[in-house]
Amino acid sequence: MHRKIHSTYYMFICLCLFFIILAFVMDTPTEILLGFKKILFESNILITDYIELAGIGATFINTSLVVLASISLLIYVGIKPNGSTIAALFTMAGFSLFGKNIVNIWPIIFGIWLYSKYQKEKFINYVLIALFATTLSPTVNELSFSGHLPFEGDIVIGILLSTFIGFIFPPMAAYCLKLHQGYNLYNIGFAAGLLATLLMSLLRAFGINFESRLLWSTGNNLFFSIILICLFIVMIIVGYIDNGKNFKTLFKLYKQPGRLVSDYYLLFGRGITMINMGILGIYSTSFLLVIGGDLNGPTIGGILTIVGFGAFGKHLKNVFPVMIGATLSSLLNIWPINSPSMVLGILFSSTLAPISGQFGLAYGCLAGFLHICLMMNLAYLHGGLNLYNNGFAGGMVCIILIPIITAFRKELK
Repeated sequence: MHRKIHSTYYMFICLCLFFIILAFVMDTPTEILLGFKKILFESNILITDYIELAGIGATFINTSLVVLASISLLIYVGIKPNGSTIAALFTMAGFSLFGKNIVNIWPIIFGIWLYSKYQKEKFINYVLIALFATTLSPTVNELSFSGHLPFEGDIVIGILLSTFIGFIFPPMAAYCLKLHQGYNLYNIGFAAGLLATLLMSLLRAFGINFESRLLWSTGNNLFFSIILICLFIVMIIVGYIDNGKNFKTLFKLYKQPGRLVSDYYLLFGRGITMINMGILGIYSTSFLLVIGGDLNGPTIGGILTIVGFGAFGKHLKNVFPVMIGATLSSLLNIWPINSPSMVLGILFSSTLAPISGQFGLAYGCLAGFLHICLMMNLAYLHGGLNLYNNGFAGGMVCIILIPIITAFRKELK
């Protein structure tokens, strides 16, 4: 069946081809092959930086394959580009730098496909949930390849269990959206955190536990800064041209609270959305460099996720207060501000951007502050199986904070 490929998808395909070429410039084919094998079969729970584990070349190849596979899936089901598909593709790109790979994403996706068949609905209704739900893909590696299961056939059991997780995931995701009322943009991360906590609790009850992991590359800030800033400048230029060579409606976009569902692509068009995404990319990259963070797999993943959600809820005005609150929390707590968890927490705290968009700067700062404190204590619950740990934390902040805000303060108009 022939599907016409939308020009927006072509942009992603060109980006993937660029990274494939860059991969072979950075590393030899042998180095890429050896590194790619590590990405596929070693543990990839939080925090596993593929650049540290396997090298830049293998990581870029994995990212390109994951994004191309995601685009193929979207084209196959016939979904046209919109804010949520762009957010999904950038999130897939970001997390394929630390946790997702071209093999471990499929059992979760297959499980959600089975759920769509069970409900007798078209998979197009679930394909975005399927892509985001690959946050739980580390379960495939941990259960299939890490020797944790005390019996033979662990690969089969690992794949079957991961497929089952995908199968039961969609109703959980739908219910969790009601809990935080759309103020946590990484809703799937919240649902996945709850499910992974349950799974981890069951495993620990039978004596199966996963060792904590921290692979974190350093020393590549200049190289990645050039690539990222150039990419985001190109996005702004292309968006400017696509928008009739003007910045009209950008400030109208800034008036949007960002609460789910806020699809800037459908509301304002591709041009101004790309400008917004490019601005967010330059801002978040610069922010990370100012606080002394490292540009590597996880942090670039955070930046790309922010950029992706620049089409689906985030903009400079609602992101800034939350990240300032998160930074203040990082400065006051016992962990160094440029430590891995703090840097990632600050970047991903932007999941709570709708709070500042809806209730104002002060509440946005408070949400970011609380997010850091909660985030540091939740990863243990799911054993690093949920890559969107900050989405989990963001959901918790919303459940605590939103009722208090709405009870004691009228919304700022």
